[in-house]
Amino acid sequence: MTEFLSYAFIFLCAAVVAVPIATRLGLGSVLGYLIAGIIVGPLTGWIGSNATDIQHVAEFGVVMMLFLVGLELEPKALWGMRNRLLGLGGLQVGLTALLVMVFCLVIGYPWQYALTIGLVLSLSSTAIVLQTLNEKGMMKSDGGQASFSVLLFQDIAVIPMLALIPLLAMPAVAQHTAGGDAHATISLVEGLEGWQVALVNLGAISAVVLGGHFLSRPLFRFIAAAKLREVFTAAALLLVVSTAYLMTLVGLSPALGAFLAGVVLANSEFRHELESDIEPFKGLFLGIFFVTVGAGIDFSLLFDNWQVILGLTVGLMVLKAGILAGIASAFGLKGGDRWLFTLSLAQAGEFGFVLLSFTTQTNVLPTEISNLLLLVVALSMLFTPALFILFETVILPRMDAGQSRDADKIDETCPVLIAGLGRFGQIINRVLRSNGYKTTVLDISAETVDSFNKFGIPTFYGDASRPELLHAAGLEEAKLLVVAIDDPERTIEIVKHARRVRPDLHIVARAQQRRHVYELYQAGATDIVRETFDSALRGSRYALMSFGMPEDEALRRTLLFQDKDRDGLRRLARLYDPEKSFTENEPYMQLAREIELEIEASMRGEEVPESDDEVAAAQPPKPEPA
Repeated sequence: MTEFLSYAFIFLCAAVVAVPIATRLGLGSVLGYLIAGIIVGPLTGWIGSNATDIQHVAEFGVVMMLFLVGLELEPKALWGMRNRLLGLGGLQVGLTALLVMVFCLVIGYPWQYALTIGLVLSLSSTAIVLQTLNEKGMMKSDGGQASFSVLLFQDIAVIPMLALIPLLAMPAVAQHTAGGDAHATISLVEGLEGWQVALVNLGAISAVVLGGHFLSRPLFRFIAAAKLREVFTAAALLLVVSTAYLMTLVGLSPALGAFLAGVVLANSEFRHELESDIEPFKGLFLGIFFVTVGAGIDFSLLFDNWQVILGLTVGLMVLKAGILAGIASAFGLKGGDRWLFTLSLAQAGEFGFVLLSFTTQTNVLPTEISNLLLLVVALSMLFTPALFILFETVILPRMDAGQSRDADKIDETCPVLIAGLGRFGQIINRVLRSNGYKTTVLDISAETVDSFNKFGIPTFYGDASRPELLHAAGLEEAKLLVVAIDDPERTIEIVKHARRVRPDLHIVARAQQRRHVYELYQAGATDIVRETFDSALRGSRYALMSFGMPEDEALRRTLLFQDKDRDGLRRLARLYDPEKSFTENEPYMQLAREIELEIEASMRGEEVPESDDEVAAAQPPKPEPA
């Protein structure tokens, strides 16, 4: 017990310290876990040889991750993305695996080694790439969407890889690694002939699919009726554990079973509950798994063969970048989008650690080769943040702000200029056009522009944060500017420039949260719309009506709340300090408490005396946050 607690203490301390630091440096959580493992393993020796034993337990995080991946893969959504998934993703994985395999064959590896290494190195880092794209606001671009499609295909491709790799096992490797695991295992297929093993495997897979479809729903309904959250959590874990255990008994990958169970439950009404229950355990186990990978890195091997390892790492990234650039051109990605797609996916990924661990367990690759490839995967992931920096600071400026094609020529200016035609901007555009107001709409996604033009909605391609494009779209003549993009920083840039050029212009801006409201207030927006505020008010009205309040009274009270909240937000904006958090700003906190009491008094029908702050706030015409 003492030994277990000591290891738990070491692992958790290392993760808690290293991961936040790595995230703030832009390295991502996966690299943070790897660094934590390096610190407690090779650098300090606090874990030593026990990292491998702990890794076997932590690999359950991979099983949970694939279960959650399966939950996200609704068949209809996958079918809608089939062209990009199979085209971009299939070509990337297939070509990379093929060329790496050819290289391995040339240097004398058996074809089983070569194929396994090709599959392992064909994957990219989902954790690093998606996190970075979201943080930098690049996910909605064509390059970001193409990258997401490839990563999704890779996540799905891991499943057949896990099923295929054990079939590549070689007797020589088994003899070489014999004695490494003396634990007895239970098997339902031991001693069976090939066709019998196939039947047992098919039966196990059928049991997972049919059981997940027909038995899981009644079971979860029965458990949900008890209204005990911990029992539901236990049932969710039981589902994953039992599925993984069944796959292990029949000689299949436990991750394969968990993935199949997730896909079967993707349309279940309990899907979101399962996700929320499994997610914390998945994150913990997966984090520990990456820590054990870092702890198991052989630095003596790195120092003894640094030229070979560095050469293989750079060679792999150059090879993948070349393949990605060719695929991007074939699918019409150009300019900055092509560079983003190429550089963001050029590394190996965290699933490489999973597969390499799996290859040694199943006697497919010898430990020496697996350890060498672990270093290649880790180094390529460490180089990835530098590639994003290269893209942003060197390539993007030369690509004319990263546009994948030249901005469309705008030959007609309209009284309304709308920046962004996503789920927010398109509603405003439809309302204005249906009431007879002509609009000029700009959007940075070529796919969105082409789609809306096919529907007969005039839309122009271009980055609205570029001042020259705003002027070409008619900023000087416009009566109204609507900034509806979902990038807070670009929204503020657009508002600042428009207000500086046109002090008289009416500007309606979309805000994501309260801090963004204050920044837009200071930038000079006329009306600031919190994107979820109106829908939340509507939900509040329904909530009041559920207690028997008449509809007209519920409407009156929510409108009163809206007015009071808007006035309060305007007063608070004057005290907002971007250098402090809300809780560190004592004048702001004091006023916020006063405003909340005023709102409560108004709801009770009490008269609230007008404060000096309200009088002062009403003097100049300031923005109206909604």
